[in-house]
Amino acid sequence: MKDFLRHNGIWLLIIAFLLSVLICISSLMMGGTANPFSNLMTSITAPIRDCVTAVADWAGGVQRYVLHYGEMEEQIAALEKEVAELRAQVRENEAAVTENEQLRQLLNLRAKREDFVFESAKVNARSTSNWQSTLTLSKGSEAGVQTGNCVVTETGLLVGVVTEVGSNYSIVTTIIDTSMEIGGLITRTNTAGVLEGELSLMQEGKLRLGYLPDDAKLVTGDEVLTSGKGDVYPSGLVVGQVEAVFDEPSGMTRYAVVVPEVKLDQLIEVFIIKSFDIVE
Repeated sequence: MKDFLRHNGIWLLIIAFLLSVLICISSLMMGGTANPFSNLMTSITAPIRDCVTAVADWAGGVQRYVLHYGEMEEQIAALEKEVAELRAQVRENEAAVTENEQLRQLLNLRAKREDFVFESAKVNARSTSNWQSTLTLSKGSEAGVQTGNCVVTETGLLVGVVTEVGSNYSIVTTIIDTSMEIGGLITRTNTAGVLEGELSLMQEGKLRLGYLPDDAKLVTGDEVLTSGKGDVYPSGLVVGQVEAVFDEPSGMTRYAVVVPEVKLDQLIEVFIIKSFDIVE
């Protein structure tokens, strides 16, 4: 059998080829669908067609995604702009509310002290030294500001005293600065003393009330105001509260540590008292 195939294999292939051609021709002539070559080509090309179709669908999907992505980017940009505008409106409303409250408090202060002549000013800078506590304000001599003017908040909390004046700026030495010295008064007992800065206390944001009478009976929480003694500064400005009372090293007198009511690191706008009536 092997010898037969070896000697006659070529002829068998030729015969098979001819039979295939004959079948194809017969199928075409008879209008049938049984075309082996057609079926073979269909089988071979079907996966290719499916792959091409899949690629085309994927490309169409990518194109649609790109188009929609562009639209989404525009929508996102529009939403971000709208959010930014809304945030700006919120900030403006908050600023307006703060300003209205500040003006209301200032009106209350004006009602209490009609003799005060105010000049509003912005806090432009703060001292960075550990040896002093000062603020730089946006108003100076052109606005009628002078050295010795007291500076307060809209509620009447004492900030400090103007110690340097330029044409369009002024320097305020705050109440905790080591150079500060101003008359103080305990409202509960009507006890007078001298408010003064001290380096160790300044680091803690506090000051002292010294030169107290021997019989002074102070307690924690006592309110401290300016006394107006000497007619240099207005009386009745709120300074702070007594935190504790101590004996001087000599043991002869006592002093109190005072915590200021004003938050010096939070000040944005202050009011300079350019003139006031002396209260007897």
